[in-house]
Amino acid sequence: MPTTASLPSAGPTAVPAVPKNVRWVLLGVMLAMLLSMLDNMVVSTAMPTIVGDLGGLEHISWVVTAYTLVTAVTTPIWGKCGDLFGRKSLYLASIAVFIAGSALCGAAQSMGELIAFRVVQGIGAGGIGAGAFALIGALVPPRERGKYQGMTASVMAIGTIGGPLLGGFVTGHFDWRWAFYINLPLGLAALVWLGLKLHLPAQRIRAKIDWAGIALLTLSITAIVLAATWAGSTYAWGSWQILSLGAVVAVGVALFVFVEKRVDEPLLPLSVFTGHRNYPLAMVMILAAGVVLFGAGLYLPLYQQTVQGASATNSGLLMLPMMIPVVIVSTLAGKVMSATGKYKVFPVVGTLFLVAGLGLLATMDVHTSYLLTGLYMVLVGIGLGFTMQMAGTIAQNSVSLRDMGAAMSSVNLFRSLGGSLGVAVFGSLFTRAVRPALPAGGDPGPDALRHLPAGAKDAYLTAVTDGTGHIFLTAALVCALAFAAALFVIEVPLKKAGPPAPADGREPSEISGKAPVAPGR
Repeated sequence: MPTTASLPSAGPTAVPAVPKNVRWVLLGVMLAMLLSMLDNMVVSTAMPTIVGDLGGLEHISWVVTAYTLVTAVTTPIWGKCGDLFGRKSLYLASIAVFIAGSALCGAAQSMGELIAFRVVQGIGAGGIGAGAFALIGALVPPRERGKYQGMTASVMAIGTIGGPLLGGFVTGHFDWRWAFYINLPLGLAALVWLGLKLHLPAQRIRAKIDWAGIALLTLSITAIVLAATWAGSTYAWGSWQILSLGAVVAVGVALFVFVEKRVDEPLLPLSVFTGHRNYPLAMVMILAAGVVLFGAGLYLPLYQQTVQGASATNSGLLMLPMMIPVVIVSTLAGKVMSATGKYKVFPVVGTLFLVAGLGLLATMDVHTSYLLTGLYMVLVGIGLGFTMQMAGTIAQNSVSLRDMGAAMSSVNLFRSLGGSLGVAVFGSLFTRAVRPALPAGGDPGPDALRHLPAGAKDAYLTAVTDGTGHIFLTAALVCALAFAAALFVIEVPLKKAGPPAPADGREPSEISGKAPVAPGR
């Protein structure tokens, strides 16, 4: 068991004040987050060129799947190790692994090598995602956290919008390998910056590693991601392969829960889900936000390029009506939350905006204008701004600092799983709608549409519109569930320091029977 560190004299739940240079420290954290977010967007844009050089078209999906699978699997492991062995050292290690993976990917000579090196990148990305939110939780008390939400929202907006633009520019003006090599100077800058600026109290801890939990969680998440990747495309939803993966998930999760209840240092403490009902409710909202962010980010550009005739570069710019409100609304909501300590109203209103915006996007047809699409996207952006970051803050305010890393890695895990599962289901819906209208030559792509006969072109555009309509309607239903979850959130006042008090008003030490652990790991 870990040793208990001495506590500050301010009281059993006191934590150090917010450092004067916290924005400078967070800048390095945000740079590392931006690094991992940009990578997937840049690589997706460069993939056609990569396949043309390396070959292996039949394996193209694994370039993405290998990365996301390993990221999801390693996220909670990095988070727990950060709790046990120190957040700064683990975060710096994850950045170093990501840099190494990027260098290897840029040097890949075959598609097999590229997929293997993407696994290395994914390991580092899991640590970056898990560590970023845990560091924010350790550096900034809940009451002050809203002031810094705009920084996180800005990083997400830049990653979502700038990734495709940067990928197109790099691929068009340089070799595709620079889609990976560009990570090296950015990663080294983040590594040096945090090495100099990030200061957390060091602790020596004796810890037991939950190897059984790691194995079972890895098995379960692998089965989930593989099912999400293959269902409806490689295999039918009712095939024995997908049903077998479902059985693996059910058994794996059950055994994981059984093990986590009995080990001294669980990989993912179940107390974060059972200690306060706000945490699982926040996970529902984060899952929905992941579905919307990934689904809208993938299929809105597809609709704009195919149906509305936008170029690949312009479709990235056309995402601005959705992403700009995310930054503005998230920043304003954070300031209000920091000033008042109130936060429940934001996810309630935000999920309503999401339902309305996505419902309106589902009504688009082949004649919908850019302006009308942009107005609908503004509603979705406002909803994401109110919901996404605030749900993370609610989750952070629902756990003790002792479990902050594991809890925040769960936030990242649920967001990633929401995106993976959403994209898988959306892909099945889209394929089912478009397949009957495909021309004889297969998917024509935006450029080849010009050469189709008028009848075939109209049928195909109508099918694309129907497919995206089904996607946005499904996303609206998911957000309706998130709205219901937001209604049940208990507004526990945000403290200016220390972990949140439980709902019954007792201190954490009174519930666990143990002295609380000092922050800063």
